[in-house]
Amino acid sequence: MAIPKRTDRSRLLILNAADAAFRALGYEATSVEEIAIRAGLTRKTVYNLFASKEDIALQLIARVEAQDGSYRSRMLAGDGAVALLETVFLDSAQWCLANPALARLALAPADRPELAPPPDRPSFQRLVRDIVALGQSQGVIRRDEDANLLALILLGIYGQAMLSVLAGRPFVADEIRRIIRIVVEGIGAR
Repeated sequence: MAIPKRTDRSRLLILNAADAAFRALGYEATSVEEIAIRAGLTRKTVYNLFASKEDIALQLIARVEAQDGSYRSRMLAGDGAVALLETVFLDSAQWCLANPALARLALAPADRPELAPPPDRPSFQRLVRDIVALGQSQGVIRRDEDANLLALILLGIYGQAMLSVLAGRPFVADEIRRIIRIVVEGIGAR
């Protein structure tokens, strides 16, 4: 087994320290100096490896997004897409509740999302899009619309619901299930 390079070890220390600091102090109250102290590194080392505190936070979010293997295994096994969407969004909601500072950044990105997920990394958007595409192939999600667009609609509604929860509204799992059902069924008269 190869030993990770020092820069890789330092990046991991910084990410882990930032994760702990954001949870304990919140994103706004956490400084790069605090992250460096918790990582046992200098502030200069942190800035050599990350452009900013926001860059560190975005890397933490990307690290979580890359952990989608169990959902992808379920997709390959042919699980029902609607049930899988519910699981993914409910798991995401639990992560948001446990990581409110990072969740706000993830749910309200500075840049408007593109129709297609980012091509260079795993993303929550790609996972949702792929589950929507699975639902289209299973015949439970409409096929006459692009899976990318349907995923963005789901993510937008979910994001607003979770931002409301993070602002103090109570979290109700059945509301997430209802959002998914309404989006999947559509709002038009049948």
